[in-house]
Amino acid sequence: MRRVVLIQPRRDGRIFGKAPGSPYTLMRLASLVPEEIPVEIWDENLRDLELDTLREGDLVGITSMTVTIERAEQIARRAMKQGAGVVVGGVHATLMPEHVATFAHSVMVGEGYFTWQQLIQDFAAEGIKGMKPIYEDQRWADLEGLATITDRVIAMVDENKNYWTPYLEITRGCPRNCDFCTAIRVSGRRMRFRPVDEVIDEIKRRKIKRFFLTDDNFGLNFTIAPDYCAELFEELARLDLQGWTCQSEMSIAKHPELLEMSVAAHLDKHFIGFESINPDNRSSLGGKSKGKADQTREAIRAIRKTGVGVVGLFVMGFDSDTPETFQAMWDFIRTSELDSVSTTMLTPYPGTPFREVVEREGRLLDVPWSHYDTAHLTFIPKNFTVEELRAAYDWLCRKIYSPYQIARRGLRSLGRYPLSKAGKKIFGSFSTDYGYRRTYAYRNAL
Repeated sequence: MRRVVLIQPRRDGRIFGKAPGSPYTLMRLASLVPEEIPVEIWDENLRDLELDTLREGDLVGITSMTVTIERAEQIARRAMKQGAGVVVGGVHATLMPEHVATFAHSVMVGEGYFTWQQLIQDFAAEGIKGMKPIYEDQRWADLEGLATITDRVIAMVDENKNYWTPYLEITRGCPRNCDFCTAIRVSGRRMRFRPVDEVIDEIKRRKIKRFFLTDDNFGLNFTIAPDYCAELFEELARLDLQGWTCQSEMSIAKHPELLEMSVAAHLDKHFIGFESINPDNRSSLGGKSKGKADQTREAIRAIRKTGVGVVGLFVMGFDSDTPETFQAMWDFIRTSELDSVSTTMLTPYPGTPFREVVEREGRLLDVPWSHYDTAHLTFIPKNFTVEELRAAYDWLCRKIYSPYQIARRGLRSLGRYPLSKAGKKIFGSFSTDYGYRRTYAYRNAL
C-alpha cells in the first residue's frame, strides 16, 4: 500500500484567498489511518488536484454531497483509470449507494467510523481485489473517543492559514423528521454527545479561535440536555475564543438562562431553521416550527435580547406556498430583527419523504445533480409553473440580498457588540449574508 489520499471535490473554491470551511470529515477519517501509512488530504477548494500522480497502490477516498457528486464521479473515474483503488462516501453515497457503485470500487454507507478502518486493512492486504462493493455501518457510533484528530492531520491541513471557518462537531443526530431534510437519515434520530473534555482538548490542539458547529440541531440540546449544555458553556467560557456559531431551532427562546451562559461561552449566532411562515406547511417542518410569523418574530426578539445573534433559515416552494407566501416572506424579513437571512429553494434530496412524493407524482425535473444546491428549482411545483416559481424566488432573493439590505442587517448585527469588540466582529456581521448571496448566485452561474 503506497498511501491514502482523501479528496473533497470543489464547491466554492477560494474566497478572498481562503476556502470557506475546513474538510472536517476528512480530517477525522485521516486521523484513523495508521501512523505507518502515509495519508494526504486534497481539498479542491484550495488547489487543483494532482490526479496525474495517482497510481496502483494508492487508496483514494472521496467524500461528496449530492451537489458535488458529478465532480466526484469525474475524479473517481480518473483515479480508477490510473490504477488507484477508489471508495466514495458521504451523504449522497449513503442515500444513493446504487448510483455511486457505478463509478467506484467501493461505496461507504453511513458514518464510516467502523468500516473505514476495515477497508484500509482489506486494501493493504489484497489491493483493489480485496475491496468489498459496499462497506456499511450497522450501528451508530458512540462519539466518546471517536476519531480524535491527530497532530499529524492538524499540521497537514493548517486550518488557520487556509480556511475562513474551521468546522467542529459536538453532538450528532436529530429527532426532527422534516420531510425535506436528510439529517435524520444520515445521522440518526437519537442525539449523541461528545464528552466535553474531548471537545475542549480538540479546540486547544487545533488552536482555533472561531468555529462553526456541523451539528444538525445543536439548539435542541437546550431542551433535551440542558445540563450537558451548561457544562459545555462553562468550559468554553474559559477559552480565549473570538466566537462560534451553530445550527438550531426556535425552542431555544424558552431557555434564557442557557442563552446567557452561551454568550459568556462566546457563542455568537444561532442559525435557526424557522423554515416557513406559512402555517399550511407545518406538517413538513418536523415539529420545529408551526409556520406562524408572530411566534417566529417573538422568538427572534427573545433570543436577541440575551445578546445572541439570529440567522433565519427559510425554505421556499412548499406545496402549500402561493405567490402571496413570497410577499409575506419579504414583509416578514424586512420588519424582523434578524441578523442575517437564508432563503433557499425546497430541494427533493435523495432519501427524503419529499422526494418520494415528487417521484411518485412524476414531478421530478430532469436536471444535473449540480442543481441540487438549494438555489435551483429541481421539481414541478403545485401552485406555480416552473418559471413562475423561479421568478418568485428570484424576486425575493433580489430583495433580501440587495446591498442595502445586507448593510442594514450587518449594521444591526454589529450593534450587538460593545465598541471594544466591534473591530473583531465586523467581518462576521456581514459575511453570512454575503455567503448566502453567493449561494443564490449559483443559479445564474450554472
